[in-house]
Amino acid sequence: MSYEAYKDDSLGFTTRQLHAGYNPAEHYRAKTVPIYQTAAYELGDFDRCVRLFAHEEDGFSYARSANPTNAVLERRLVSLEEGTAALALASGMAGISGTFLNLCGVGDEIIAVKALYGGTTNLLQNILPRHGIVGRFVENPNDLSAYEALINEKTKAIFVETLSNPDLRVADLEGLSDLAHRHGLPLVVDNTFATPYLLRPFAFGADVVCYSATKYLSGHGVAIGGLVVENGKFDWLNGRFPHMEQLYEEQKTAIGDEQLKSSLFTARLKQHYLTDFGAHLSPTTAFYLLQGIETLSLRMDRHVENARQVAEFLEGHPAVHTVFYPSLSSNPYHDLATKYFPKGAGAILSIRVKGGIEAAKQVLHKVKLFDYMVNVGDAKSMIVHPASSTHHNLEESQWEAAGVYADQLRLSVGIEDAKDLIADLEQALAELV
Repeated sequence: MSYEAYKDDSLGFTTRQLHAGYNPAEHYRAKTVPIYQTAAYELGDFDRCVRLFAHEEDGFSYARSANPTNAVLERRLVSLEEGTAALALASGMAGISGTFLNLCGVGDEIIAVKALYGGTTNLLQNILPRHGIVGRFVENPNDLSAYEALINEKTKAIFVETLSNPDLRVADLEGLSDLAHRHGLPLVVDNTFATPYLLRPFAFGADVVCYSATKYLSGHGVAIGGLVVENGKFDWLNGRFPHMEQLYEEQKTAIGDEQLKSSLFTARLKQHYLTDFGAHLSPTTAFYLLQGIETLSLRMDRHVENARQVAEFLEGHPAVHTVFYPSLSSNPYHDLATKYFPKGAGAILSIRVKGGIEAAKQVLHKVKLFDYMVNVGDAKSMIVHPASSTHHNLEESQWEAAGVYADQLRLSVGIEDAKDLIADLEQALAELV
């Protein structure tokens, strides 16, 4: 038996999404990744216990810190992102909040854009400031001078979504990463809407990538999970991150200098904000996420093609005021979408309908195939009114800067037959004409 696909990163994306990071020979030759449903593990003997807790030996002691099923999920994402280390957490927001806490201490700042998922905006604007961490906001996601004007000695990162929620602005990752790196800062991105199949942010200079794995990575809508991946290239010892330097000095001998440097962000995130905050992902959930990832590329191709057809139909409909979808040639972000998303800019789009909020409510009432839900990235199509749900915590005066409008609907286009999706929207919009 010479099976080695699990460790061959020269294989194609679709091949790696099936094989990367899992060697059946290490798991009683079970071809499917097993669920290690246990709270704790035998330590073996006294000396091994000491080595495990000193980080001198890889292994498992307690499921709040690590689990073999989760470890396969993490290795698979490292392969697909072409990074160096990853950590699975209980949700996408656990990954984002842990990332911000891992970067910052009291008095520190994160620069972000106003067009973000409402939960992330609330975290930066209302929750973290109570603990001494401040979010500073830029209105135009690609106005580099606006970011630079906010950078000071307290700044710890620039944070953007590769495709913003809900109006699908495309971040210029190369420009942002160049700016961040000139100031000794990491570029952190949420790549949930794109997935590593449509966009690998590390190829354009990003340093840390966050995911709500609940969405496209799983695709089946049965589990909540988050992932954070690092590229191993950022210099965390550049003087801006004394807390990273402290961990490095404490553990470089035990773990090894080069290995620790390539995974320093993840090591600290795991030790401080997974283990001590208890944001662990259950092994059963990790198993569900792995099942979804096995079909990621196939699903995304169908998602994107359906979204293109739906967006083109909606752009030509007389009841639709605006379609926000970067792959449309009329979209202001089309050039950036062409650069960063040659396979298509995902399958989330939003529209503004003529007739205000009452017209939007009528569409929600009349759709029969699109389901009224706040989730996205499921194989099944969904629709929602962002202003009253995902972005309900924003004041109305903040809506426009965040890409939110009273007459706006966000669509997550699934993998059903495109003609059925279009027919459903056509009948729902008919009375608005």
